[in-house]
Amino acid sequence: MTSYVVPGPEPAGGPAAEAPAEAPAAPQALMRVEALKMYFAITRGILISRHVGDVRAVDGISLSIERGETVGLVGESGCGKSTVGRTILRLYRPTAGRIVFDGQDITRAEGSTLRGVRRRMQMIFQDPYASLNPRMTAAGIISEPLEIHGIGTGRERHEQVRDLLATVGLDPDYGDRYPHEFSGGQRQRIGVARALALHPDLIVADEPISALDVSIQAQIINLLERLQGEFGLTYLFIAHDLSVVRHISDRIAVMYLGKIAELAGSRDLYERPLHPYSVALLSAVPIPDPAVEGRRRRIILTGDVPSPSNPPSGCTFHTRCWLRERLGNPDRCVAEEPVLREMATRHEVACHFAEEVDGTAEQVQVTGRSGRGAAAAPSAGAGATTASSTPPIAPTAPEGPPPRPLQRG
Repeated sequence: MTSYVVPGPEPAGGPAAEAPAEAPAAPQALMRVEALKMYFAITRGILISRHVGDVRAVDGISLSIERGETVGLVGESGCGKSTVGRTILRLYRPTAGRIVFDGQDITRAEGSTLRGVRRRMQMIFQDPYASLNPRMTAAGIISEPLEIHGIGTGRERHEQVRDLLATVGLDPDYGDRYPHEFSGGQRQRIGVARALALHPDLIVADEPISALDVSIQAQIINLLERLQGEFGLTYLFIAHDLSVVRHISDRIAVMYLGKIAELAGSRDLYERPLHPYSVALLSAVPIPDPAVEGRRRRIILTGDVPSPSNPPSGCTFHTRCWLRERLGNPDRCVAEEPVLREMATRHEVACHFAEEVDGTAEQVQVTGRSGRGAAAAPSAGAGATTASSTPPIAPTAPEGPPPRPLQRG
């Protein structure tokens, strides 16, 4: 029953003062990792194994993913992106740190507790050829999660498999075929259907399009966006292609040698990168405008990526940093490890001299702006085109309903 309050007479001094409106509650993170570390031991010896070191694949990252959000994770090969995804899903037991899923600490969860959580977290693997069992039919692959968790009867699982095949754009009658009878894009759709079988809240997409043709990549991206709108999914999207990550992500985390170098909204990162490594990565992303592309210059990083088993002291990027060389090689970069600090709203950078990056010629060139100081607003000159004015992907042959409008960053 709803109760009503009858207002009394107003005091002589005038209308009663209204109570201040409560501030809207901050969105709760579906997944949160704190100081996460994942080290792989290096041993030596045949009969007697000795621990001689560690490969620091993930070296103390902190990241949160809000419900319904897509967070992109980018970086060079070997920086630890896939290890982050596998550790979050507890395919690896973390060396240190915390993993909190929907308010529950699952860092050390085992047995039935971990199995119950895994129903709500799934993964789309990178290689559609290796991630499917060649001895099982498509229907058997998709229904396997349902059987493991004891969901439904045989008939109900059969009907659900047909529904899932139709959802990902495949003929429901294809369930009797084996993986070798499908194309690469169709195999990846089967992987997506398998990930959806348990109706998860979080999906870790580990480079799901890197092994596919460009036209098929666009179709899979459209499919993932449509499924997110239909089922309210939350994505951690791992990829090399910065254009794809920009297209699908709300926020982007840039990793280097097991650490997060920069974390920002998708649009903010592409229009105003503040870490020297992010600037170098973005210089390799073409902008589909000849006038803008003609002004840009590629930043070639010198030296090799350091070994994760013996990372440099201080800032791990200082051995290849173009900004440090310009600043006269300050000792702080070698002696002190930078922390991830907030430079603007939801824009965090792990660099001692991030303020010096803003407005440099390198930043202006890679973003396609026309001059210094354009970080605050895109150039409005005639014929000017910024990095965000043209979408980086022109999907071909979209399937199903059109993708939902993007409001990124």
